[in-house]
Amino acid sequence: MVSVGCSHLEEMSKMGTDLPRTEFYKITQAPISLSESRDCWCMETEPILPEDRLFREGEEEEEGSPNAPHGMPREPLLAMTLQIVLPFLLAGFGTVSAGIALDVVQHWEVFKKITEIFILVPALLGLKGNLEMTLASRLSTAVNVGKMDSTSEKWNLIIGNLALKQVQAAVVGFLAAVAAVILGWIPNGGFQLSHAVLLCSSSVATAFTASLLQGIIMVGVIVGSKRKGINPDNVATPIAASFGDLITLGILAWISKGLYSCLDSRPYVSGLVCVSLLSVTPLCVAIASRHPASRALLYSGWEPVITAMVISSIGGLILDHTISDPNLAGIVVYAPIMNGIGGNLVAIQSSRISTYLHFHSTPGEVPEEARGCYQPWRTFCGTGVNQRSAQVLLLLVVPGHVVFLFVIHLMKSGHTTLSPIFMGVYLTVALLQVFLLLCIADWMVHFIWSKGKDPDSFSIPYLTALGDLLGTALLAVGFRILWVLGDGDSDVGD
Repeated sequence: MVSVGCSHLEEMSKMGTDLPRTEFYKITQAPISLSESRDCWCMETEPILPEDRLFREGEEEEEGSPNAPHGMPREPLLAMTLQIVLPFLLAGFGTVSAGIALDVVQHWEVFKKITEIFILVPALLGLKGNLEMTLASRLSTAVNVGKMDSTSEKWNLIIGNLALKQVQAAVVGFLAAVAAVILGWIPNGGFQLSHAVLLCSSSVATAFTASLLQGIIMVGVIVGSKRKGINPDNVATPIAASFGDLITLGILAWISKGLYSCLDSRPYVSGLVCVSLLSVTPLCVAIASRHPASRALLYSGWEPVITAMVISSIGGLILDHTISDPNLAGIVVYAPIMNGIGGNLVAIQSSRISTYLHFHSTPGEVPEEARGCYQPWRTFCGTGVNQRSAQVLLLLVVPGHVVFLFVIHLMKSGHTTLSPIFMGVYLTVALLQVFLLLCIADWMVHFIWSKGKDPDSFSIPYLTALGDLLGTALLAVGFRILWVLGDGDSDVGD
């Protein structure tokens, strides 16, 4: 994320190597007008903080340090835990609601007739990782390093990022529908144009509407966190997830149902909805290109978003095939919970590591403790800020899932009884998923940083998509094991 005009770059190129590195970073951080930014290609590989304000190894990060933009205080363990736990529980109840809702809508006629909608579910629910959590992570870092202290800069960042997110939502929604058609129908040799158009319209409308609503919510959360003195890295991404799953699933279900009811009498409605929403995309592109940070992502931010969508769609294919097996139908209520909680926890860790790197090094320069071959113990063993947060996040898995399972049980939802064998297999799968995700996050964020890219924009889409794939696959294996064992429970998969 950088705000530097072409005139600044030309000046620096003339200076050559005579310009001290500290002064170079001061120049690259000089504010520019929107009109100046339109005429320049803006990269995202420049440091958010200039060299003379970075914390180096061995330096204390005490509040009020003259080098720190706000001071970067070392968070007390209890304060960090409380800031993480409350949004985590809120996000968990959101995923529980989404799971219960999916358990209900799977019996609607549109879901029975066009089962490929289930392939869309992980891809569209994954938009919270592709778009909302990425937005939250970028704006959280901007808040922590003081980039949103200026009112004009704050609103330029917000409006540019929201417009960018709408562009990405429309494109990803369309591509998710294409992936659902390819994965669902082509292998079976069946294809119906009217159903394909309905899938496309439902996906684009859901992605566009849900993205807009959640983006506005996220901006409010981050701005509110800043005013209350709460670290947005701890609360923004889980809150994004708490609203995301239920809002997205609800919009998808009702839009699909409405378009399906028009399929015979007014078949043109589906195509009209899709074309209308896609036609708004050029306006969003024009707005996003007015700010250098969002303009850069219009060019460089597509790889992780599209790749993550493909990964999530593979998870959706697994879910579609698993639900089609009557013996394993009980998985449907637990899949959003497993995927959502894993994605929430790894998004927190990714956002925290990214902020840490922005404070301690420049892009392409990895801290000493993260160099060399990756070792899993590095993620959890130690007293560093990232190790402590990884320990807290891993310890939240079992009690968190236990709470959410009993909520499902009390609401008499799902098709499985909480037997000891079921609880053991389910919690083992959940722990394995989060353990793998936290290890992957530690390696991936540092790897992306070493390549000179901003992890806030690149890591969370990959990680939440992997959370969807790992969660669905491991849960399917767990349910298969339960069925083979018998579970001593006659209603498993009923």
